[in-house]
Amino acid sequence: MALTTALPIYKTTYDLLTVVTPLTANMPRAHKATLGKRLAEESMDLVVLIYRANSARDKAPHLQQLLERMQVVELLLRLARDLRLISTGQYARAIELTDAIGKQANGWRKYAAPSAA
Repeated sequence: MALTTALPIYKTTYDLLTVVTPLTANMPRAHKATLGKRLAEESMDLVVLIYRANSARDKAPHLQQLLERMQVVELLLRLARDLRLISTGQYARAIELTDAIGKQANGWRKYAAPSAA
């Protein structure tokens, strides 16, 4: 088992967290407590799920949950952009990272799946 913080998927997810955190801090008060809080919490949960997947014998459930929660993050980011709470550039940067996380998670899931004999 590799050190979680050394995994490329961890680094990419942490980068997403560092992008999302300032976005939520700059949201208007009306949206910060709802949309901003949920976006920050979901992003933090992605990092936790990577740790859980890395330390679990059966990685598939954690990776599946990671992919599902990432879809929630993408939805929240899109809503924030559509409400003009974040810029299109900020949205694009965050979506680049979610795409990279998705590719890595799917690759990890395929690698960790038991071989069909």
